[in-house]
Amino acid sequence: MSLYLGLSQWSHPAWPGQLLGRELKATEHLLDYGRVFNAVEGNTSFYGVPDGASLQRWAAQVPEGFRFTFKFPSTISHQGRLADNIAPALDFIEQLAPLRRQLGMLMLQLPAACGPEQLEGLEQLLAALPDDIDYGVEVRHPAFFAKGEAERMLNRLLLERGANRIIMDSRPVFSRPPTTPALADAQQKKPKVPVHIISTGNTPVIRFIGHPETELNRPFWQPWVPRIQAWLEEGKSVYLFVHTADNRLAPQLAAEIANALHQPLPEFPGLAPGPQGSLF
Repeated sequence: MSLYLGLSQWSHPAWPGQLLGRELKATEHLLDYGRVFNAVEGNTSFYGVPDGASLQRWAAQVPEGFRFTFKFPSTISHQGRLADNIAPALDFIEQLAPLRRQLGMLMLQLPAACGPEQLEGLEQLLAALPDDIDYGVEVRHPAFFAKGEAERMLNRLLLERGANRIIMDSRPVFSRPPTTPALADAQQKKPKVPVHIISTGNTPVIRFIGHPETELNRPFWQPWVPRIQAWLEEGKSVYLFVHTADNRLAPQLAAEIANALHQPLPEFPGLAPGPQGSLF
């Protein structure tokens, strides 16, 4: 049983002097990030496969227990039929070989246009993937949230394949009218889908998309605490990825949630010595 807690990136312009040390080069930010968090949601692979040299450098910069999660490239999840993209998916996994030991999960983020007609292809794709890696599937089509036959078919498929249905909790982002450009952008781009709490695999995944004003998030993340603790007690590992609309205070929000889970984070390397509680 492990809690893998991380953010959607390991570098941000606002983090040096807080989460990250001020002296570090951008290529070294992962060093400080990995001293605090034990997972990261790797979004870069959605747009293109990282080169082998970068993968080797990243693997060398994090502790042994750190876990990378990467999204399948959009050419696999968003273009053509899933059943026709098996070979590119296998090629993608092969390209991640330099950090295979620290590969925690691969995430297949499907577009809102990908509906029940693609379930057969999804089954073929999942069946063809190596079984020594955990997989997460994120759906956005309305039929998969309607509690009808399409959703039941999806959940049965994921249960049978041992794949995890990724839970997107974007409620905080839509809880207030947009007051900043970042929040307005998030409300345009983030999916507004119902939160269906289900664990179809042994490694549940929660993507928590928070409001940039961190105190507004508490009513939304606090109910997750007993659910996450229950999954851990069942012997499952849980991935929790914390975002905010601008990610400026995402590390502090993640630290607050970690404290509530009784798994406090180490002190942020970029802060002056002192109790981490001073953050709050």
